[in-house]
Amino acid sequence: MSTLDRAQFRSTLARFAAGVTVVTARDAVGGDHGMTVSAFSSLSLEPPLVLVCLDQAATLLPHLYDADAFGISILGAAQREVSRRFADPATNRFDGVAVTRGASGAALLDGAVAHLECRRVAVHPGGDHVIIVGEVLSARAFTGEPLVYFHRDYGHFARQPDPESAMTDGPEG
Repeated sequence: MSTLDRAQFRSTLARFAAGVTVVTARDAVGGDHGMTVSAFSSLSLEPPLVLVCLDQAATLLPHLYDADAFGISILGAAQREVSRRFADPATNRFDGVAVTRGASGAALLDGAVAHLECRRVAVHPGGDHVIIVGEVLSARAFTGEPLVYFHRDYGHFARQPDPESAMTDGPEG
């Protein structure tokens, strides 16, 4: 049994910068469900797998169990309000949000820097969360910078010049 202080653990993990996604699933009658998820990661190239981690009480979880496929939109830097909307369970999350339907029928948010469509292939317990593993059926990348979440706030990605490439790529002095 861990003696780690929960507040200290959360504060420490908040220092890990993460991209922001919206994960979506469609129910049997065609209703869309989605929520903001920062616990997302690539898992494997062969086969192409990703994972998302959701709290056991997440409203999206039953829809991910029921759906054959789900969508992941990796949000762009200008989608801070979209992220907030999909994080608020009291909001009609899709109201006024433009989406494109993937081949699976999953809602993929317009303006995202990437879209993935996945088929659920495994579910694993993970403490107070559930780990959903999805086989990527399709992937599409768009231009733009990602929305980043760090220390309980949104930010943007800033490219840092690589000193080694500057020495080799620039004019000789």
